[in-house]
Amino acid sequence: MGINIGIMEMEAPSAPCKELRSDIVKVHMKDVTGFEDAAVYDEFVEYDKAKEAISDWDAFIKRNRLNEDADAVYLEKIKNSADMETLRPLASRVCTGWVIMDKVDDGIRQKAIDGADDMVTGWDQLDFDEMNGMCGNCPLSWDKGRGCIGAFGPDNSLLPEIAARHGCPIVASVPQSVKEGRRFTSEDATQLLKEVEILRAALPEEGKMMVRRYSGPVDRMEAVARISEREGCRFFFF
Repeated sequence: MGINIGIMEMEAPSAPCKELRSDIVKVHMKDVTGFEDAAVYDEFVEYDKAKEAISDWDAFIKRNRLNEDADAVYLEKIKNSADMETLRPLASRVCTGWVIMDKVDDGIRQKAIDGADDMVTGWDQLDFDEMNGMCGNCPLSWDKGRGCIGAFGPDNSLLPEIAARHGCPIVASVPQSVKEGRRFTSEDATQLLKEVEILRAALPEEGKMMVRRYSGPVDRMEAVARISEREGCRFFFF
């Protein structure tokens, strides 16, 4: 397993993804009581029943482009209106547990959020290229344009041990901070920048291999610390 470095992007004023990440599109609840009108339901017909109702099964599969490996025929997949008329009376309706937040009254939105065990935001609905495009142009994209998360190194990295020998408590505490879920402040970022300079000078003393192995993580910590200082957002190792 490896250890990564991240920033609390929602605390950063310059984060372009904040609005999308704050837009809760839907939530999943174990019990949708009180939110039935906003809940999502699956309507489906079991294959055995569907085959009894459809005279030419192969033609039905082709014209609706269905996958026979599925466990049932879901009405949302039906493209042919005549087939829909045939199957709808046979369909079962089961709640998925998802609740569409646009359909929830403002007065109970927070109750839905508090009762959720999962949620989808506007950010989650972006495709891979859209996410990459936004991250690549983000002022918080500290890892060479790849985003606001980057690698610290493997969980058996010797860098914390080296940091401890050279009086760098933040870097020395990285494994423990991962276990504790600690969040470092922008004031800690100022201290981390001092530790970065100490480590840059110390690594050559530790040997050429240590320079090759750990110069990258040191550079990334410097980039994170500068973002944290500038934006006033916290950073963390995980």
